[in-house]
Amino acid sequence: MKEILSHFAIPNEVAEPQPLRIGFINDSFVVPAKRVGETSYCLQRINHRVFTNVDGLMNNIRLVTDHIREKLIAAGETDIERKVLRLIPTKDGKLYFRSPAGYYWRLYVLVEPATSQEKVTPASAELTGQAFGRFQCQLADLPFDALCESIPNFHNMEFRLQQLDEALSADIAGRKAACKDIIAAIDKRREMMCLAERLFREGKLQKHINHCDTKVNNVLFDEKGRPICIVDLDTVMPGFVFSDFGDFMRTAANTGLEDDPNLDNIHVDLEIFEAYTRGYLKEATFLTPLEKEMLPYGCRLLSYMQTVRFFTDWLNGDTYYKIQYPEHNLVRTRAQLRLVEEQEKSREAMETIIKKLS
Repeated sequence: MKEILSHFAIPNEVAEPQPLRIGFINDSFVVPAKRVGETSYCLQRINHRVFTNVDGLMNNIRLVTDHIREKLIAAGETDIERKVLRLIPTKDGKLYFRSPAGYYWRLYVLVEPATSQEKVTPASAELTGQAFGRFQCQLADLPFDALCESIPNFHNMEFRLQQLDEALSADIAGRKAACKDIIAAIDKRREMMCLAERLFREGKLQKHINHCDTKVNNVLFDEKGRPICIVDLDTVMPGFVFSDFGDFMRTAANTGLEDDPNLDNIHVDLEIFEAYTRGYLKEATFLTPLEKEMLPYGCRLLSYMQTVRFFTDWLNGDTYYKIQYPEHNLVRTRAQLRLVEEQEKSREAMETIIKKLS
């Protein structure tokens, strides 16, 4: 680790890195300052098998953090180092270090003091909505095509359905015949769920810079419980704003589990939905009337997309998602499909809430 750290332009002495148990993709380490009151850091090894374009990924993060920092300075904000991540460059001015073993490393200033949350309550949902609404608003004037797709076609519904069609055609695990009901349910929603991509091509809908992983634990909070900083910027890329909105609702506003074997547990938690929406709309002042109108659609879209992704992996013999038992991906598929159905039932209630809060 000392060899890795020696390549970064660290202005103060640091102690031995300690493993940090966050996330499932990258390996993270806290690098504490040797002297009290000096800066500590977060060292990460980037999973270049997931993020194959490391140059593009790191340039995305640089563009986004620089843009937010400029906005904070222009607004006269204080405590800026806790409100946006800061990358520490290497000694030769690069955004990451590639080791002789072929691993990619980056270094952030550690945001402290700060805490994260795991449990979603109406109170934390509203604060999280504020944080992601503010994040999107700060980036609304940064051209979406200035960033690359760190995971190409990540939230592209047409692409996900193409992957499904290829899996159905190949049927390499011999599982298609037993899933006719799932295939029918997916097929009858295909045209509607590709609406966003069609509207974009027609020039009726625009893309913005999204976070693409809008979980409560990707927000840091200060000592008074106020949201201060958005973290985990690897998936920041162009997309539709309602995809970020729907991504949060897919898990947080689901009364069941993502892989709940009991479909009767799965309903839409409208209290969480309203709380997040209240916080989000308070800050996301850049939204067009169409984008506001499509927020409930974003919920259905992301749940449908995850249905398709789990089902594709089931058909392919469980090659992408880690499974805990043989039919795990099939159970996940049915749970997500039930959530889509419940969101369809709750559509009118969601629309009423959005109109009220707008």
